[in-house]
Amino acid sequence: MTHEVDFHVGGKIRQRRWLIGMTQQQLAEQVGIKFQQIQKYETGANRVSASRLWDISKALNVPVAWFFEGIDHGEVTPDDGGLDADILAQREAMQLIRAYYAMPEAQRNQIFELARVLSSAA
Repeated sequence: MTHEVDFHVGGKIRQRRWLIGMTQQQLAEQVGIKFQQIQKYETGANRVSASRLWDISKALNVPVAWFFEGIDHGEVTPDDGGLDADILAQREAMQLIRAYYAMPEAQRNQIFELARVLSSAA
């Protein structure tokens, strides 16, 4: 049975990998394992060892502690100010974030302002 912490850490691996536009194969190559193992980590089917998590954190350019954000005393809790945590696990959200940060800053500011106005009108 998958432990909720393993599922959470796997989701954070997937989230970061999508955010930076890295494939499972690319991450696996950087870490020195098969992409199938990355799949198992991301689904929580396999537990990530401390040394492997260290390698993954380096490949994804985040501190090891980042994978545990949102966990409080073994319970997974939202760490996003009330935003449904599952939203960030969706591929569409990651694609939107990547596209947003690929824009020049002036355009990002305009898009942000538009989104803010539209969300307050909804």
